[in-house]
Amino acid sequence: MEGANWLERLRAGDHGAMDSLLAEYGDMMSYIVRGILSNPQEAEDCLAQIHARLWERAAAYDGQRAGLATWITAVCRNAAYDRLRLLERRARREDALEEDRPDPSPGPEEALLLKERVQALKQALNTLSLSDQRLFYRKYYYLQSTGRIAAELGVTPRAVEGRLYRIRKKLQKQLGGDVL
Repeated sequence: MEGANWLERLRAGDHGAMDSLLAEYGDMMSYIVRGILSNPQEAEDCLAQIHARLWERAAAYDGQRAGLATWITAVCRNAAYDRLRLLERRARREDALEEDRPDPSPGPEEALLLKERVQALKQALNTLSLSDQRLFYRKYYYLQSTGRIAAELGVTPRAVEGRLYRIRKKLQKQLGGDVL
């Protein structure tokens, strides 16, 4: 289904448009969310939340900025990471009953250094080949297991690990020896 067609039908309140969207992109959405959230129940809850977000934010979709699949991928990834952060905050809150524990959040200097390192890493990633970028993102951005990546690429886990090792070494060299 074309993105503009889907959008027009959704804006008109056509629930069939959402069914068509989920039929076409549902597997991709599930793939992204389950790669980030390992708990099946949390993944299902997140997917339900994503369906609602897509319905609510249909008017925000701008076909000039990104394709429909790219937009849906971003919505899924962001929702899954939001859910993961929420779960981590809940776990920390449960552990935070100890009052003498120092605040683990970074100070202003640490936050600035982290921001600069992230920018440098983004620039270094842009120098990699497209296949190496995809592999790096699958492993370290979408948090997919090495076994899953290997199975989907049709190679051994050891081959994936070796390639990731070479990518990390190349990035480490470009970043002046900073550890990744």
